[in-house]
Parts: sequence; C-alpha cells; structure tokens
Amino acid sequence: MDEVMIVLGADTHKRSHTIAAVSAATGELLGEQTVQVGAKGFAALVVWARELGSERVWALEDCRHVSGSFERFLIARGERVLRVTTTLMADTRRRARARGKSDSIDALAVARAALREGLDALPAAHLQGPELDLRLLVDHRERLVRQRVALNNTMQWHLHDLWPELRLPGSSLFYGTWGPRIARRLARTEQTMRVRIARDELRRIRELSQTIKALEAEIAGLVAEIAPQLLSEPGLGPLTAAKLVGEIAGAARFTSDAKLARAAGVAPIPVSSGNTNRHRLDRGGNRQINATIHRIAVTRLRCHPETQDYIARKRAEGKSTKEALRCLKRHLTRRLWHLLQTDATTQNQTITPSIS
Repeated sequence: MDEVMIVLGADTHKRSHTIAAVSAATGELLGEQTVQVGAKGFAALVVWARELGSERVWALEDCRHVSGSFERFLIARGERVLRVTTTLMADTRRRARARGKSDSIDALAVARAALREGLDALPAAHLQGPELDLRLLVDHRERLVRQRVALNNTMQWHLHDLWPELRLPGSSLFYGTWGPRIARRLARTEQTMRVRIARDELRRIRELSQTIKALEAEIAGLVAEIAPQLLSEPGLGPLTAAKLVGEIAGAARFTSDAKLARAAGVAPIPVSSGNTNRHRLDRGGNRQINATIHRIAVTRLRCHPETQDYIARKRAEGKSTKEALRCLKRHLTRRLWHLLQTDATTQNQTITPSIS
C-alpha cells in the first residue's frame, strides 16, 4: 500500500505552536498537536509527525522571527519545510467553512493553503547563511530610518514653533551643513524646555545618521561578496540588491523562474472569459520582493534605453502602461533568477545583457 503524503500546517506563536496534520490526497484532518515553544516541544512534534507517516511536508506561515527557530529545528533534522506567505493565508481564512478563529483553525488553514497552492509551487525553506545576515542588516537599517524620520518630523515642528520663518528641506538635517548650523543656533538660544528637547532630538538624529551610513557601507560590502553580478545591472544599487537577496533567501529554493515569480506575486493571473483574453495583477506573494522588483522596473524605465524600447513595443501591441510594466516585472524576475542562479565568475558568459 502506498504511503499517504501528510501536510503539517503550523500556526506559530511566541509561546506555543499548534500543528494540524492533513492528508494531501483528501484534505482530511488526521490529527493536531499544541506544544510549548522550545527544543523539547519541537522534538515532541517531530516524533508525533513521524508516527503519522514517513511521507510528510511541513507548511509554516512565513512569520520570520516567530517561526524561525522551529523552521531551523525541523531542517536540521532532515524535515522538508515549505513557507506559506501571509497573503495566501488571508484568502484561505475567508474561504474556510469553520466559523471563528483559533490556533487549530489557523493551523488547518495553513495546511490547506499549501495544498491549494501546490506543494511543488511553494518555496522550500533552508538553513540560511549570508542571505539571512543580509536580510537582518537591511531590516535593521529600515527600522533605524523609520525612527530617524519620526524624530525629524517632531524636530521640524519644534523648529517651526521657535522660528516660523525658517525654511528647511525635508531631509536637510540628515546630511550637509544644516545640522551643525541648527545645532549652533539652538545652543545660542534661551534654553527653554522646547529648545532642550530639540537639541536632544537633533543629537539623536545625528547618531542615527552615522549608524545608518555605517550599515549601508556594511551592506554594500556584503552584497559585493554574495551577489556582485547584481550590482552591474541597471536599476540595482547595493541597497536594492541587498533587499532582493535577503528576501529571496537563496534562489536555489526556486526550481524555475516561474516559481520565483509566483512567490513574488509577479506572475500574472489569467482572468479571460469568452472572447476576452487578459490577465490581472497578482496581489499575493512576498510583497517585499514585489516592491523591490517594481522599484527596479521604474528605475530602468527612467534611465535604461533598452527597457524604454521594451515598454514601447508592449504599448505598440495594445497594452496599457500598467500592463506593460507588469510584463517588464515578469521579465526582470526571470533575469534576476538566472543571475542569482549563476556563479558570479561565469554569469557574463551565460546571460546576455539585453532586455529584448
């Protein structure tokens, strides 16, 4: 008798994980378990899953820090782990027959979302190396940038209250001579509470700017080691390339560029009917990858002649500008997948630089 494939959907939380085991053939619930987070609880889940069957795959909602330790535990013990994006889960919960919400319902929804999407279509997780370091650095920089923006906003209001006639460009306190000039002016002003707060905020903005600049240099160096082939591409600077490499987390996880496109929400979805033949935007997938590819496409469209010619050809075929841009994003996904699959020393011989 053939072994039945089992899909183990996981609803992960900070203190506990709930697993629902589902038959891949029928979608029937075979059992569920809830354990406390930690090596002891993870080990108990693996023992339980192995008793259910030898053919199994774990489907984890991609919650980054919440599911990371469990994911690494499973991979280290030879288990096959797939990542299910949170956008897929939203659709599955809307379609679920069971009313309400619980850890068991959510774990079952994860398993059935993986089955609906296709076990071969979802990206496999693996023990991440420098890609994980890069993603952590990029995320850390983005958090610091948001903190700096928030400080700058309150700082601008304090300055407006003190000197309404003062006109400052939006990010002028981050770079150049405006910061020192404002610091000197604040130092000469009567030291009211507002002035003291403004001086403290300006000092913190300066410290954050220095940290962000150092992080950008570290990120650029790491990208040059991991994927130097990306840096020669139009529209791809060190920060954009770092975001792409960190979020993709190893192009080898995707056996084809089509799977990467689907995971990034770049692959168009057919919505044809009768004599109408068209596709619509996919709002699923990893939106961070999608947004990064969109930025690359927009940048290339602005300054890259071959990309401009490509869009012009698509417009001549009757596509709107938005539709042409979607085609461009799908084309760029294919190219990026090949670049990341190819060794940096040989990529120039195996990939042509033309977008046509």
